[in-house]
Amino acid sequence: MKNKASKISLIQPGNTWPFILVTSLFFLWGLANNMTDTLLAAFKRIMSMTDFQTSWIQMAFYGSYFLLALPAAILIKRYSYKSGVLTGLGMFILGSLLFYPASITMEYGHFLAALFILAGGLSILETAANPYIIAMGPEETGTRRLNLAQSFNPIGSITGVLLSKIFILSNLNLSSAEERAGMLPENLQAIQTDELTSVMGTYVGVAGILLVIWLLVKFTKMPETSDKTNGLQLGSSLKRLVKNPNYRWSVIAQFFYMGAQIGVWSYTIRYVMQELSMNEDNASTYYLGSIILFSVSRFIFTGLMKYFSPRNLLFLSAVCGAICTLIVIYSGGYIGVVALVIISGFMSLMFPTIYGLGMSKLGRDTKIGGSGLIMAILGGAVLTAVQGQISDLTQSIHLSFYVPFACFVVVAIYAIIQKKIEPIKQVATPVATI
Repeated sequence: MKNKASKISLIQPGNTWPFILVTSLFFLWGLANNMTDTLLAAFKRIMSMTDFQTSWIQMAFYGSYFLLALPAAILIKRYSYKSGVLTGLGMFILGSLLFYPASITMEYGHFLAALFILAGGLSILETAANPYIIAMGPEETGTRRLNLAQSFNPIGSITGVLLSKIFILSNLNLSSAEERAGMLPENLQAIQTDELTSVMGTYVGVAGILLVIWLLVKFTKMPETSDKTNGLQLGSSLKRLVKNPNYRWSVIAQFFYMGAQIGVWSYTIRYVMQELSMNEDNASTYYLGSIILFSVSRFIFTGLMKYFSPRNLLFLSAVCGAICTLIVIYSGGYIGVVALVIISGFMSLMFPTIYGLGMSKLGRDTKIGGSGLIMAILGGAVLTAVQGQISDLTQSIHLSFYVPFACFVVVAIYAIIQKKIEPIKQVATPVATI
């Protein structure tokens, strides 16, 4: 049955250029997110770490997302979306530059601190950009519009994986943890210095590009929302959001979806290395294939939303993702690797669709509500750490994929009940468009 949203305009007249400019930001955090995913494999090799120890990379990264999302919402509510974008880009630049001193000290904690600051910038960017895109046209097409903007996110992801593959993973010394343990300290330090310099150079290079983008945004006139004068009313907004069952469930679903996405991507290289006997550089080719499929599938699902409801597509994707995850667990070998890659195709529509459904009819609570859905990205830190711990304790990367399997089940449940719990009317006042 054709979705009635296909007859309604996608972008508010006059907002085409702001839409293009803000959509370009989706590319940036896609690049950073997936460069970070490859760091787990890189640091496991460089510093001879366990899966749980490398998961601290995601804990620092997505933990920062959680902590900065609400302050970001307060910032853009009090000032403007543009102020949020500039602040987020500024922190992104600072965090990237801090990889330079971290590479000198060679302390894992210093790299985690740099990632924490970098991710804080991304949290602010996402908190500003996602509701901004939704506000750029009729609410009926908000989820479809966000899916379109998010379609450019995986293009950044592909770029991030390519940068990591070319400049980081290909420069790793292939000595095993046992071989490194038997090296003279000065020889090991020389190897690690070269490897960490490759990591640092990639991030500092990205910082240079970001500075140009910051200047472009700074000197571009951007429209502001019309609800800025309504005041913050944080307490009232939080009370209304907590009482909204659709919103509560969307935050839960987003938390578990992010656990699935980051868990699948973080351990793709490890899984491929084990099943196909490859090194990090060659195994990353399959990870790159996952991101390419993710990107293509997002455009496909965005097109399908003209004809099918987002919640139905979400349910179908969650079920198919769960089935593929079971194949990853019980099959292994090339079949398991192919199933692992295919999971990314089914994950492609989940984040923006859960976000769009959860933001439905929030009215004046839109900005604070958006921050809650960004805070739910913490699932990528918590559940990835759980997955790493399971892998270490069971000595089986296969069994660890029960974590993303459970996550897809939760997403499917939300898709089933969403229609029954979605509010009929908007809260208080309608969402301001720009």
